[in-house]
Amino acid sequence: MRKKTFAAAALLAAVSLTLSACGSNDGGSGDPVAVVSEEAGSDKAATVLDKPFEKPDLVLTDTNGEEYDFREETAGRPTLIYFGYTHCPDVCPLTMNNIAVAKKQLPQDQQDELRIVFVTTDPERDTPAALGKWLKGIDSQVVGLTGDFATVQAGARTLGISIDPPRKDDKGKVVSDHGTQVIAFSPKTDGGYVLYGEDATVEDYAEDLPKIIEGENP
Repeated sequence: MRKKTFAAAALLAAVSLTLSACGSNDGGSGDPVAVVSEEAGSDKAATVLDKPFEKPDLVLTDTNGEEYDFREETAGRPTLIYFGYTHCPDVCPLTMNNIAVAKKQLPQDQQDELRIVFVTTDPERDTPAALGKWLKGIDSQVVGLTGDFATVQAGARTLGISIDPPRKDDKGKVVSDHGTQVIAFSPKTDGGYVLYGEDATVEDYAEDLPKIIEGENP
């Protein structure tokens, strides 16, 4: 089937335009550029990157208050990473629950092999304790990370994900504007080679996770 190619920055900017109130800005000029391939007419949720992202050099704090080196801890492991915040009213809990429900459909050994990492974009409110409490209601195996906002923002940027500092909206509520992409990393190469948008469903993840765990294209 004929394929079409896009620049990753353009693709991610297009994704960000459809975000909900939890949302993101326009992507910014600092997004890294890579080429992705997508089958024409394909309705698959996954976009496979021709040039995978390098794992971000993120050293943050987990829900136990311990230092967590993202590269080191997930080396050689199938890994999903998502940047969001616990006070998000819609996209963040939906995305994390979709992944968690799909993961529970895997055999136990595959569940144990998969790493799911949630990085807060609102570290002032999302303390290790707050993150731990929130994630416990979703999946106790999910790794929650918090830390310096600038560090989180820089790490997300290397994956083409834009994050703005938390702000107050017109109703006085603190919100965090962020991209809602999920990036999957291969256990074979440690490269971030698959991208999901916020429309990915439980069924999409359930179908794709076994392949991601093997380092195959979904």
